Parts: sequence; structure tokens; C-alpha cells
Amino acid sequence: MTLRVVGAAFSFAVLAGCTTAGYYAEAVNGHFDLMQRRVPVEELLAKPDLDSDLRAKLELAQKARQFASRSLGLPDNDSYRSYADLGRPFVVWNVVATAPFSIEARTWCFWFAGCINYRGYFSEQGAEKFAEKLRQEDMDTFVAGARAYSTLGWFDDPLLSTMLDLGEARFVGIIFHELAHQQLYIDDDSMFNESFATAVEREGIKRWFLDHNRTQAYDSYLLANRRQSEFSRLLTDTRERLGELFKQEITEEVKRAGKQKIFAQLKLDYVRLKHSWNNYAGYDSWFEKPLNNARLALAATYFEYVPAFTVLIAQSPDWQTFYRLAAEIGALEKPERQKRLHDLARQANVDDLNVTIGAGP
Repeated sequence: MTLRVVGAAFSFAVLAGCTTAGYYAEAVNGHFDLMQRRVPVEELLAKPDLDSDLRAKLELAQKARQFASRSLGLPDNDSYRSYADLGRPFVVWNVVATAPFSIEARTWCFWFAGCINYRGYFSEQGAEKFAEKLRQEDMDTFVAGARAYSTLGWFDDPLLSTMLDLGEARFVGIIFHELAHQQLYIDDDSMFNESFATAVEREGIKRWFLDHNRTQAYDSYLLANRRQSEFSRLLTDTRERLGELFKQEITEEVKRAGKQKIFAQLKLDYVRLKHSWNNYAGYDSWFEKPLNNARLALAATYFEYVPAFTVLIAQSPDWQTFYRLAAEIGALEKPERQKRLHDLARQANVDDLNVTIGAGP
């Protein structure tokens, strides 16, 4: 085992949130178990008796992998050219937590990865156990399963069985998303990193369908993406109202009552939003679990700066220019970085995000 591999294993462990020796061991063992399950896609496709559904997904993945580097300027390496069957629904379970009267996610800081606002486990039981410990400290918590992850280029990340039941748009998009993390990653800013990758993913899916003359499939994706954007806006507005409430110099009892009132309003607002969607119920399941600050913080991590990066894509003549400009913003001190992204976001609107990206790369 080379020093690079040892460092890579440690890097992944801290990405998942290693704070104890036991957790470190679980993270490293889980990661290496996953890596040992990898089988080259070419080897699998050469098998005449390969399951037809798996064959179709692997062939689609290889086309998307080539498209990612050729058309989106993403890293050209061996990531997603192998496959690992995990035998479980998610690769990791991430724990997100906030204080009861805060909209900011708690962060865990580590040597290689900087500070991130979640802590991941290879077992759901481990994640739930840690979340319960935080709940006993009066923290709002949420445990979210993840279908994929990025080792940021330390390893050649495989396709995972946890990705296979996704529809075409989400399936190719997750490849674009995870490769975007290899392209650019800023220490100590999960919201920047996830929003950047989500913006690349969305633009990549758009170009994937249009380049393949799949206009009907693209129209269906646009409709789904528009709903997602409108739902994300609803959550952002709710989070902002909570933030204003928590700033007030009032008792915790009043804050708690106000918090519940705002969440009740969120449910009413969602009913109105559904009505505008002709009662499309695809987000009903989001409300099946208790509402709290941590769930809103997770949503913000993935979508807060997507409008800003989408505008930046539209303003860039090619992908390399976009990646350079995004890296320059990422190199700014965090307050200036946030200001720059908010300034860009003010130039966006829902139609810009979902229908036309302008000249773009």
C-alpha cells in the first residue's frame, strides 16, 4: 500500500466525518470493501449471460462517461469505468444537524477535506445512532441516504448498484455531478461544492438530451427540473423566514412556537404549489418525515448557489472558462465568495435556469 493510497483512504474517511478511531476504522474499511468489489465494465459487457437491464445501464453509463469529458470538459480518467454491486440501497448515509434555533448546518472539520456540513456512514444503523446522540443534545437532525459519492480524484470511483434504478436523466446526471467534484472542490464550503456540481449536472443533462436529438425526453426533464426549482425556492423562502425568527430577541418558547408555525405554513404553501402543478404529487413523500432545520439546511447545500453557477455558465464562452471563473470565485475569502455568488444569482430567474442557458460553453 503506497503512501498515496493511505492518504486517499484517510481523505475519504475525513470526508465522511471521522472524529474517533472507531469511526475512522469503519470509514476506511467501508471504503476499501467498496473498492474491492469493483469489476471493469468492459469485462462485464463481454459476458454473454449478463443481465439485460444491467447491460443497458452499463452501456448508457459508458456513453455518458465519454460525453462528460468530451462535451463538458470534465476529468478524463477511469472513474465510472468499473462497477460495484453493494447489495444495499445507498452507498453512505449522511447525518446533517443544526442547533434548534439556527438555519446553519453543523460542520465537522478535518485535515484533508476542511470543514463539511455532514457526517457520513457506510451503515444506516451507524448514522442513526450518531443522529440520536445529537438529538439528545437538542439538535435538529436528518439522515439522508446517498446513492454516490466522490473521492475527489484520489481513487477511480466506480458505478454503483445504488445508482441503477434511477431514470436516464438522473443516472447520467449523477455521473456528471460526481465528476464535477473532481473538477473543482473548495475546502470548507459544502454549499459551494454541491451547488457547483448540481449546476454542472443540470447543464450536462440538458446538453446530453439535445445533442442526442432527444427533445421529448428533454422536455420531460425540463418539467421535472422546473418543479424542483420551484420546490427548492419554497424551501429557501421558509429557511429565510426561520432565519429572521431566530435573530429576534425573544424567548426560546416563543421561537419554538414560531418555528412550528412557519413549518405549518410551508405545508400550506406546498399545497398551493401542487395546485399550480395540476396536483402533481411527486414531492409528497418529502413531508412524510418530521420537518426541522436540518432538512432545510441539506436542501440549501445542494441548491442555494445553483442560479449563480447557471448564470456563470451562460456568461462563459466554453467550459474551461467557466471552470476557471468558478475556481477564482472559490479562491475568494468566504464572505466575498458569498457576495459574488449572490450578485450572480440576482441575474437569474426560473426561465433562465430551465429553458435557455444563452451562449454558454
